[in-house]
This record gives sequence, C-alpha cells and structure tokens, in this order.
Amino acid sequence: MKVFNKENVKSNPIKKQFSSYLMAAATGALLFGFSGIAEVEAAQTLHKTIKVQNQDIFYREAGSEHKETIVLLHGFPTSSHMYRDLIPKLSEKYHVIAPDYPGFGNSSMPALNEFEYSFDNLANITDAFLEKVGAEEYTMYVMDYGAPIGFRIAAQHPERVQGLIIQNGNAYDEGLRDFWQPIKAYWKDKTPENAKVLKDNLLTIGATEWQYTNGTRNKEAISPDNWIVDQAKLDRPGNKEIQLELFYSYGTNPELYPEWQKYFREHQPPTLLMWGKGDYIFPEEGAHPYKRDLKNLDFNILDTGHFALEEDGDVIAEHIVKFMEKNN
Repeated sequence: MKVFNKENVKSNPIKKQFSSYLMAAATGALLFGFSGIAEVEAAQTLHKTIKVQNQDIFYREAGSEHKETIVLLHGFPTSSHMYRDLIPKLSEKYHVIAPDYPGFGNSSMPALNEFEYSFDNLANITDAFLEKVGAEEYTMYVMDYGAPIGFRIAAQHPERVQGLIIQNGNAYDEGLRDFWQPIKAYWKDKTPENAKVLKDNLLTIGATEWQYTNGTRNKEAISPDNWIVDQAKLDRPGNKEIQLELFYSYGTNPELYPEWQKYFREHQPPTLLMWGKGDYIFPEEGAHPYKRDLKNLDFNILDTGHFALEEDGDVIAEHIVKFMEKNN
C-alpha cells in the first residue's frame, strides 16, 4: 500500500495540506531531534523519593539535567510545596530540585529518639541528598530555615555553589528582632513552660495563616491552601515536638553567622537578594547587612511579606532568570 500518492494529493486539497504538515513535522524531527517534545517533557515537575541516610527524602524535580541546576531550600513550616508555582517558571531554562527535609512535607518523619532534629543534621542530610542525586554544582535559593541549612552547605563546599538566591533568610544579628524574643527565652531555658508558649503561639492554624498573610499587600490574594496544607503536616502526632526541637536548635545558628559572613567575603558568590519588607519574622533590617560582605549583590526589597513567592512569584522568577543569565 502506498502511503503517499502524488496524484491523490494534487486532487485532494485536504490531503495536500495534511501532507505538508507531515513533511514539516518530519523535517523538524530530523533537524532538531524532537527537541520540542523533549523540552516539554523536561519542564514537567516530577515528584520523587530517594533513600538518604535511612530516610525517605521527597523532592520535586523539573528541567533537563544537562542544564544549570537551581536547588530550592524551603522554610518553616512549609516544604517544597512553597515552590510549586516557581518550579515551572524556571524549569524550561534550568534544572530545578526542591527537597523536603525530614519532618517536613512528604519526607520521612522519624521520632525524636530516632533522628537528630538539628540544623547541623538537616544540613548534613540535605548535602548527602544533593550528592546522591548528582548535583555537583548549583545555584542555591534559600528562604527562612533554608538559609542556615544552605549556608552550612555553602561554607563547607564553596566550590559547588555557583550562586546564592536569598529570600528572607538571615545571616546577621540585625535580623533577629521582636518575633524571636520567646524563642530566645527557650534557648536560654528549655522548660515545659517556655515550650508551651511557643507551641500555643507558633504552631497553630492561626499562626500558620499569619505567616502567609502578615505584611502582604492583599491578604485575599493569598490562597488558604498554603496554611491548610502546612498545618495538616504540623498536626501529625509528634510533629509539634519536632518543631520545638528545631526552635531550640535555631539557637546554634547565630554563633555561625561570623563563619558564614567570612564565606561571603572570601568566596564572593554572585548573589540575588529578594526580601519581603513586610516580614515580621525576618524584617528588612536583616537584609541590608549583606551589602557589607557581598560585592556582586543584586539587592531587591519587595512590597510583600514572609512568603514573598505567594504575591510576587512572577517578579521573583524574572529576577532569577536575569540573574542566572548574567552570572552563569
């Protein structure tokens, strides 16, 4: 049976048009190796789990592994879920990886007596995760808890970090203000009474909603799915005790600020800083000291709150693409 018959094509305009489409598609496939199809598949966000140090680490991944890698490290009390809308905006140009730490999101949640919930250990397992998935060099987006985790990794492996994207993540004493007073009290005196204050005020649905809406331009623009998803994870049996342990461990971070600042000065990683000025947890005062230590700094203050991506996701994505094009 003949697939193409010139006479039939000439006498049938529909067949003629269809034949043109087929020939164009075939030519494109030969010239470009179906690259368009490959790009569509590469940009799709995949949801994976890998075993790292006996823990199941869940992560989102998108984009071609042959492109520059961006690692997204999430904050409290959320997970890689906070990056769900940013990942598709970046993955057409870059390889994007966003893990959940143990005790967060869809990763393992071992009991307190089975796992050390400290920032040292979260950095250690995140570093091991990056090695296991083959991320040898990367730009790192750090936010909230992601900052002390990411800065530990960067200080230990400066040769791997091609750049930093800092969004409301602290590395200076100026950034720990009024919000931190009850947590600092817990650092000094780890009593049930001080723990109860934190549990009653920072681990409730009202507190989680406040983290998303406080300091924003328009609270109605923030989806309640955010705090509902996060609170469901916080309300798992044993998780609030895990979070209390991490509140206490956060007290180990300020003593490392000089080490991280030294890393900034000595290695001068290209840095994009985007800071929601309405953030009460990490106020704007914590953003400006980065100027002292980083020379190649793209500094931006945004009119939004703690979770800046919720209101300014498009703006942040545009900044990231321009930053990556300039520095890589």
